[in-house]
Amino acid sequence: MKNPNVTGNFEMTLPTLLKILDHSSDEIFVLDGEQRILYVNQACERHYGLKPTDVIGKYNVDLFEKGYWKPSIVPVVYKRKKPCYMKQQTHIGAELMTSAVPLLNDKGEIELVVITSTESQTYKMVKANDRSDESKTTHDDEAGQIVTNSQKIKRILTFCEKVAPTDSTILIQGESGTGKGVLAHFIHRISKRKSSSFLTINCAAIPEELLESELFGYSKGAFTGASKSGKPGLIEVANGGTVFLDEIGEMPLALQAKLLQVIQDKQFIPIGGSEVKKVDIRIIAATNRNLIEMVNDKRFREDLFYRLNVIDVHLPPLRERKEDIIPLTYNFLNKFNKKYHENKVISEDCLNILLHYAWPGNVRQLENLIERLVVISDSIIQKEDLPDIITDSVEQVTQIAFSTSLDKTIDETKRLLIRKSYQTYKSSRKVAKDLGISQTKASKLIREYCQDFLNN
Repeated sequence: MKNPNVTGNFEMTLPTLLKILDHSSDEIFVLDGEQRILYVNQACERHYGLKPTDVIGKYNVDLFEKGYWKPSIVPVVYKRKKPCYMKQQTHIGAELMTSAVPLLNDKGEIELVVITSTESQTYKMVKANDRSDESKTTHDDEAGQIVTNSQKIKRILTFCEKVAPTDSTILIQGESGTGKGVLAHFIHRISKRKSSSFLTINCAAIPEELLESELFGYSKGAFTGASKSGKPGLIEVANGGTVFLDEIGEMPLALQAKLLQVIQDKQFIPIGGSEVKKVDIRIIAATNRNLIEMVNDKRFREDLFYRLNVIDVHLPPLRERKEDIIPLTYNFLNKFNKKYHENKVISEDCLNILLHYAWPGNVRQLENLIERLVVISDSIIQKEDLPDIITDSVEQVTQIAFSTSLDKTIDETKRLLIRKSYQTYKSSRKVAKDLGISQTKASKLIREYCQDFLNN
């Protein structure tokens, strides 16, 4: 394909042209007359966490209705048949300055629409003097925003949309860092209590002797050092709204009985008081503990467990929803680029390593990593910027995958799993539970494979 605008003997082949478009910093979409997506370049993955193959061939409206971006410029340009401009927000937090240009045939009908989008950070650097609309934000509260391409998570969100309008108590279970607090906030935001308070208390972060007063408040003179006027507790302050009890498995047994009364009777008595307080609240609880096991061990009240477990939601760990790693990575990259006034991008090699890592700390670990990378890296985040614990772990997995010896592969896999579990949990009992083996076997394997940890 000869290009009259290119001098010399260079011939612009289709693969060369596509390679050039994929290296554009701007997103490029091409739609046909029926609003079907004919082409999109690699910037699509950065903006939506979707690969071009996930997008090409689909109708634009289908992706828009799934919430990948808002508002949509497409209906406007097809109606006006003139170039249009708009500011958009993607579901992973990217802000785009978007232009859509229609290409018309001889009859004045749209044959193609070419849409290009530039990220706002880049746009602001180029258009430094244009401050219009910069102070606006699409989301009033990002705490309840769920970023996902995972079918597992989408099914959970659909389920939560059904139960959110009710007042049923909800128990969210999952490993630390999976986003239980974010899901609780999401449920509150779509509930009938959304205009009222959403208050959080971490039962593991407050000393046992203070937790009761924080939850239920106290009357004047209830104890030495108490405020002369008394103090309302979280449950009273949240009247009409939602109380999120994080790490509910850490709540002392004595307080569990008092919480049970609140759930059953919607009333309680503050510390040192005699007056019964009535409240109208919804309780959402979360834990990374096995509450049934705790009930069997008499460390958690059975009656409270069943009161909390009216609606049960299990959040899968990040390693079981790897399709969320890329959209979450770009979501956090957008977030911390804004926070630190940067415009960092991430290399393909670095993304591949993140995709193959096991993420024992789940979404929270990924978020903390991306913040660190934005702070310490140059303009492009490279795999050399990653901590050794991540690169070494991925290299070990890769080496195991290419091992030709079955016995060696089994041994290496066993060693990797035991070391990773022991690094995370630091006890044979928890390792046994994590890997589904007996504590005796876990202790034996820890002695065999984790001597360097034991000696430190």
